[in-house]
Amino acid sequence: MPTPEQLLENNANWAEKREQDKSGFFKHLSTQQKPKYMWIGCSDSRVPANEIIGLEPGEVFVHRNIANQVHHTDFNCLSGVQYAVDVLNVDHIIVTGHYGCGGVNAAVESTHYGVVDNWIRGIRDNYITHQEELSGLSAQKLSDRMSELNVIKQVENLSHSRIVQKAWEEGKKLTIHGWVYRLETGLIHNLDVSRNASDDIEPVYRATPVHE
Repeated sequence: MPTPEQLLENNANWAEKREQDKSGFFKHLSTQQKPKYMWIGCSDSRVPANEIIGLEPGEVFVHRNIANQVHHTDFNCLSGVQYAVDVLNVDHIIVTGHYGCGGVNAAVESTHYGVVDNWIRGIRDNYITHQEELSGLSAQKLSDRMSELNVIKQVENLSHSRIVQKAWEEGKKLTIHGWVYRLETGLIHNLDVSRNASDDIEPVYRATPVHE
């Protein structure tokens, strides 16, 4: 395992190579941040957001946490979403999970890790909701399907948020996507659960316009 000093040396080599490949790269990068995509993904170190979708640094705004959760009480995530929507004016927010997710598996297997149990509680609730569909599946298929259901749930949570609802009310062209990445192939599976308007969600979650 490299030492911290070696990591700094790696950084210097990387920066030098970047500049050689594209002169002025860092100067240009430092002057603007105008991404059209926000990525909400898992903290897993094997899922580097911009690399797996072929984008350069600065082209995707990234938020990551264990098992790519969107909690309505998580001001860290919601602050990032609001900045992306209201300041950066992103066109797409992509919630991306991955098959074999440790957080999802811990929830399903009822493995306990202390404080993180509170974080993945919603995944356990989601498992109970879909228990009939999941019954009889092999351990692998259960894990895969729960990774998908977890992403679908987070897309729902995000589209229900006041930040996204407000953007749609104001006519912004904002689309929420749900994807799952497979580590073994490097390929992304589109779950086809995109939402781009308040009509895509249940009426109870929509804001009621105020009429004067």
